[in-house]
Amino acid sequence: MSKIKGKRKHVPQRTCIGCREVLAKRTLIRIVRGPDAVHVDPTGKMPGRGAYLHDRRSCWERGLKGALASALKTEISSSDRERLLAFMDALPDEQPEPTNLHSAEENGSNPEKQQP
Repeated sequence: MSKIKGKRKHVPQRTCIGCREVLAKRTLIRIVRGPDAVHVDPTGKMPGRGAYLHDRRSCWERGLKGALASALKTEISSSDRERLLAFMDALPDEQPEPTNLHSAEENGSNPEKQQP
């Protein structure tokens, strides 16, 4: 028997609770509600109810406003919040998304070549 060629491996998808974007599970950071506290789960394998966030500060800020507590179905204690804020502060600053001027030129709407 031979293997079926072209069969793709299933990639689990998860939703960022900050921006609601669906991405591959491995690209997001898992936060888990354990029996004693809320933790960042770098392995993605800790037991407990989990929620996912991007590695962007904007998603973490939205998540900590209430979406994270709702997704984990718990209230986040002040010590847990401090731990999560410390993790958020360690995240890199967001980079502005690059604009594609080439495609804008093709459409005749180049922002740099505006006519008076």
